[in-house]
Amino acid sequence: MLMKNYFKLLLLALLVLPTSLLKANGGTEKDPIEGRWDLTVNMDGRMAPSWLEVRHTGVNGYIGRFVADGGSARPISKVEFKDGKVSFHIPAQWEKTDKELVIEGTLTDGKLAGTMVTTWGKTYTWVGERAPKLWRDKAPKWGAPIKIFNGKDLTGWEALGKTNQWVVENGVLKSPKSGANIRTQKTFNDFKLHIEFKYPKGSNSGVYLRGRYEIQIEDNKGMEPMSLYLGGIYGFIDPWLNVAKEAGEWQTYDVELVGRMVTVVANGTTIIYKQEIPGVTGGALDSKEGEPGPIMMQGDHGPIEFRNIIITPAIN
Repeated sequence: MLMKNYFKLLLLALLVLPTSLLKANGGTEKDPIEGRWDLTVNMDGRMAPSWLEVRHTGVNGYIGRFVADGGSARPISKVEFKDGKVSFHIPAQWEKTDKELVIEGTLTDGKLAGTMVTTWGKTYTWVGERAPKLWRDKAPKWGAPIKIFNGKDLTGWEALGKTNQWVVENGVLKSPKSGANIRTQKTFNDFKLHIEFKYPKGSNSGVYLRGRYEIQIEDNKGMEPMSLYLGGIYGFIDPWLNVAKEAGEWQTYDVELVGRMVTVVANGTTIIYKQEIPGVTGGALDSKEGEPGPIMMQGDHGPIEFRNIIITPAIN
């Protein structure tokens, strides 16, 4: 009886909580910076996606995570926030330098804007808005499967670079050397995806869901299961198992993406089950998470081959 009364009181408190204290998609009057933010960085005219998460810790303290336009999600040991001003710095990820990435911004009317000083000394401007929840209140109804690769040519696909190294041979979509990424011309919201892939020894690629969330492909047989290795959502979600085959063998992903919830079956084994993808991964096309997006495959990290690419879209 005591437990029932407790839950009744808790529910009542939630119902009568003043709406003025609540902010859409996260944040409160006390912690307006807390939550996830989709950022866009103006890199000399190229609009690059980025992502920020801020969480409180202790008294008036904040930590976080940050994703640049490339690389993995990186921890932020301390986020400064006072009087609407936010700032943080993190070490270089790729460059051999003692300089840190420094980000400063201002929160105004629920929007962020500021500057980014890179580890190589370049200054860019950026803007940010709260990332959408992407919550679905009911299970999807699935449509008919669609072959988005016809096995004959690049119809329905476009390479994202000055030169296109992608070719089609014997029903296989091939990138014989490092070059451009490739994406579908069509975009998708919620879907199920079947895709088969093969790589040579030491190679690396990835499949981007909605062009924003990378499932890693890499020659990692025998390694510990980690988000940076085969089957992981790059930098965010570790697979339960590493089921990578030997290089040179055909392998499969069967993926379901509903909102932010992802399930990955690799080589017939479920390795991720209904886990939330927090935000965009490095190398994303954009940070517009509320919009549909394409299927994109990475072609800039070595040779890779794909075949039997089938998508089953959800019917709203």
